[in-house]
Amino acid sequence: MTESSSHILVVDDAREIRDPLVKYLTANGYRALAADGASAARRLMKAHAFDLIVLDVMMPGEDGLSFCRSLRESSDVPVLFLTARSTDVDRIVGIEIGADDYVVKPFNPRELLARIGAILRRTRALPPSQQPVTAGRIKFDRWILDTVRRELVGEDGVGVALSSGEYRLLTVLIERPNFTLTRDQLLDLTRGRDTTLFDRSIDNAIMRLRKKIEHDPANPRIIKTVWGGGYVFAAEPKAA
Repeated sequence: MTESSSHILVVDDAREIRDPLVKYLTANGYRALAADGASAARRLMKAHAFDLIVLDVMMPGEDGLSFCRSLRESSDVPVLFLTARSTDVDRIVGIEIGADDYVVKPFNPRELLARIGAILRRTRALPPSQQPVTAGRIKFDRWILDTVRRELVGEDGVGVALSSGEYRLLTVLIERPNFTLTRDQLLDLTRGRDTTLFDRSIDNAIMRLRKKIEHDPANPRIIKTVWGGGYVFAAEPKAA
């Protein structure tokens, strides 16, 4: 499938934005459908497979942030936010809950088209999940990851809390054991692809995670560094 034949869902309560955008995307080779809110988007997602969602943040009822947050519980479909807000705090919140990019209204359609293309190219180049982490308990090394509580449980039965970023990073690694992931791939897979805001965030997150799961963080056995490459999850995960 070529990039331009991808199926895109535009979710925006403003008809004067969503309808012209669907026409513009269609004119540029994409397949596109529109929804006026989160409920309509969910109905369309049950009937169609989408490669990317263009999502308005400020919508009546369930807003884009809430919809994206619930979407991330069951789907990795890329999300590009449309918003009238442009502060760093809003951008950080959007990316933290799982957005891939962020475009401020009013926007240039050609810029939006370029960002959509960039997201699709990146996501298609990412290594697929080998062992999807679903609800339950995953055992690795001397730990059990409780995916319902989003915490680690040690051999002594004591739980170790994980931040949302640490949990996302750990699940990405667990899903691709013994596979070297570059920093760029980890940024994309954890939905942190905004290097101006998250410079060296992967290295810092790995360091924090090692302090929690490694017996000796200075000589890690679970999350190993591949010099010049990135990181690899060296433990063997299995259902607990």
